[in-house]
Amino acid sequence: MSEDKKFGHNSKKDFLKNPVQHIDITSFDSQKIIASMEKMSFVSRETANAAKIYNQMIKDKDCTIFLTLAGSTSAAGCMHIYRDMVKYNMVDAIVATGASIIDMDFFEALGFKHYQGSQFQDDTELRKNYIDRIYDTYIDEDELQICDKKICEIADGLDPRNYTSREFIHEMGKYLKKNSIKKDSLIETAFDHNVPIFCPAFTDSSAGFGLVIHQEKNPKKHITIDSIREFRELTEIKIKSKSSGLFMIGGGVPKNFIQDTVICAELLGKEVEMHKYAVQISVADSRDGACSSSTLKEASSWGKVDVTKEQMVFAEATSVLPLIASDAYHKGAWKNRDRKNFTKIFG
Repeated sequence: MSEDKKFGHNSKKDFLKNPVQHIDITSFDSQKIIASMEKMSFVSRETANAAKIYNQMIKDKDCTIFLTLAGSTSAAGCMHIYRDMVKYNMVDAIVATGASIIDMDFFEALGFKHYQGSQFQDDTELRKNYIDRIYDTYIDEDELQICDKKICEIADGLDPRNYTSREFIHEMGKYLKKNSIKKDSLIETAFDHNVPIFCPAFTDSSAGFGLVIHQEKNPKKHITIDSIREFRELTEIKIKSKSSGLFMIGGGVPKNFIQDTVICAELLGKEVEMHKYAVQISVADSRDGACSSSTLKEASSWGKVDVTKEQMVFAEATSVLPLIASDAYHKGAWKNRDRKNFTKIFG
C-alpha cells in the first residue's frame, strides 16, 4: 500500500481527474436571453446594455476592437470564447496579463489541462502533490514548469535582441503551428489572423520564469522584453484607428495600458479620439479609488474613454461573458467586417 493511501491522503491523480470544459458560444444562441434581460434590472440590464454596445462596436466598420484580459477566466472555461472572438473577426487586438496567455492558453496548447477542484480543499495537501489552485481550479505544477521551459526553448532559438511581448508571442505562434498538441489555441488563432497580442507585464507569468532561465543560460547573448517599444506599438494601432472600442474582462494593467494609448498619442502630437465604446466586466470595487484601474466614467476625466457608450457590468465574468459573446456571434454583424490585420503594420 502506498504511503498516501496508508494515511488516507489523496494522490495527484485523485485531484486531477475532471478537466475544465471550455464553453462553445457557437453551440447555443443567447439572443432571446439577452433580449429578455434588457427588460429586467440590476446586472441583467447592465449585461444586455453591454451586449448592445459590443454589437455596435462590431457594426462600426471604422472601429478597432481591443479585447483586454485580466484574471483567470481562461482557466475557468472561457478560453474558446476568446479564440472564437478572434476567429470570427470580433476582435482586432488583444492586451492581456501574461498568465492569461502563457500559463493558460499556451499551457493548454502544449496538451495540458486545467481541472475542476474545490476552493475548500486543504492547500497543504495540494502543495504536497505539487498542484496549484486557482479558486476551485487545479493546475499540475510539474506541467506548468514544462511550460516555463518551453518558453526558454523558444527564446534560445531567437536572435539575441530586444523584443516586444507582441513579437515574442508571434514567435510562440510560429512554434505552435509546428508543435501544438491542442490546435486552435488563442495564440495560434491570433497568429493565423494577424491579431496582435500584447502583455505589458509579460514577465509576471510563466514567460518570466522561462526568460530568466534563458538569460541564466546565455548571460552575454540573450533576448529581453522591451515594454517601452511595446507601448509605442500599441499606441500606433490607436493612431491608425479611426475609432476604437474596448471590451474588457477584469481590469488592472491591460485595462490601464490600452486606455493610456490616447494620452500617449496626444503626447506624440497626434490627434486621436477617446475610445468611443467601452465595456468592462468586473467584480472590482470602486471604493478603494481604483475599480482595478478606474471606472469608465472616471477614465473620461483623463481624456481616455468617451462616456456616451460605456457600460460597467459588475459580475463575475464567466457568468455573463458567454451570453454577451454568443449574442454577438449569432447576430452575425462580424460577417460584414474587414479584418484589420494589425500584425502586418509591424513588418
